[in-house]
Amino acid sequence: AIDPGHNGGNADHPERINRQVPDGRGGTKACNTTGTSTNSDYPEADFTWAVAKKLQKSLTDAGAEVVLSRKDNAGVGPCVDERGQFADDADVLVSIHANGSESSSVKGFHIIVADPGEDEKTEKASGDLAKSVGSSMGEEFTPNKAYGKDAISRRPDLAGLNNASVPAVVVECGEMRNPSEAELMESKSGQRRYADALFNGIVDWF
Repeated sequence: AIDPGHNGGNADHPERINRQVPDGRGGTKACNTTGTSTNSDYPEADFTWAVAKKLQKSLTDAGAEVVLSRKDNAGVGPCVDERGQFADDADVLVSIHANGSESSSVKGFHIIVADPGEDEKTEKASGDLAKSVGSSMGEEFTPNKAYGKDAISRRPDLAGLNNASVPAVVVECGEMRNPSEAELMESKSGQRRYADALFNGIVDWF
């Protein structure tokens, strides 16, 4: 299961993406957000969709059955709780994002796992998946060591991860305000490199 973060129509429907949905920890969160963008206004939703489609093709060509959380990049949502639950019948969930730190000097990817996880077994599998994807990403891109030496962040507040019943990670592929990483994210060749790194990490985990 691949979850390309956000959606291209989110910004046009604040009333829909701001409604509250279950956060998977007994509380609520906003349905979704518009995501971030590069300084040239290239949206995160466009980047995640482009990488997701390339990753989908690579996985399909390798024999996997792939489901996506959204069908295009022109809609709204789905909400963050659905972005976890749509993967209930999958082996693994990879949610693709990019970070939007204000400082343009911040650089690098990091990977997020739910803490605590759905259960002990799923939590461990998610941690192993994060390490595998992080290792593969680290061969091509800079890990952001602010999140630890393995660039893995453990968080209890992401509803997509909290609502997932399978091994799941959020991959913040890089910093959209960093000029060099923004250039990569905006280019088809860069998007291919991100997709290939994610593919290799998923395959290595399997």
